[in-house]
Amino acid sequence: ALGAAIRDCEGCGLCKSRHQVVVGEGVDSPAIMVIGEAPGEQEDRQGLPFVGRSGMLLDNMLATIGASRHTNVYVANAIKCRPPGNRNPRPEESAACHPFLMRQIALVNPRTILVLGRVAAQAVLSTDSSLQALRGRPLSFDAAGGQIPMVVSYHPAYLLRRPTEKAAAWEDLQRLRAIAAIEA
Repeated sequence: ALGAAIRDCEGCGLCKSRHQVVVGEGVDSPAIMVIGEAPGEQEDRQGLPFVGRSGMLLDNMLATIGASRHTNVYVANAIKCRPPGNRNPRPEESAACHPFLMRQIALVNPRTILVLGRVAAQAVLSTDSSLQALRGRPLSFDAAGGQIPMVVSYHPAYLLRRPTEKAAAWEDLQRLRAIAAIEA
């Protein structure tokens, strides 16, 4: 029902330029829910989150900590439609998707959340803090059932452009693995 509501949404102008909405993919009640920023061109074409080079890097990163979208991960984006030209979502677009994301987190019911990129972190946490200010801090998401621990890290697309940051992302993944209690 949530997927249908997202597909029917016309809450912002992104619905006019999208090919498909990108709801999410993975297992229910996962150890980790990954939340990215917004669909890119390939995601918009395929209707799946994190495909292409960024998706391959994400899958490889998750595999290093014993995680996979096929076994213990659910992957989604904060924004469900692709902004034209892969620009950052506007505040009103983020606001239109926010209730869907909050409901999605509640339905997926993850043990931990990994938020990738500044735009996603700001959307999930309703903050204007920088990514650097959020990385490495103990964060949590307020859910009906309590607090869900959250780790904020770099988006794989950023890591492809700035491979020197992979060491910092590795530290984030190690912290995530410990919080999610995944044995690699």
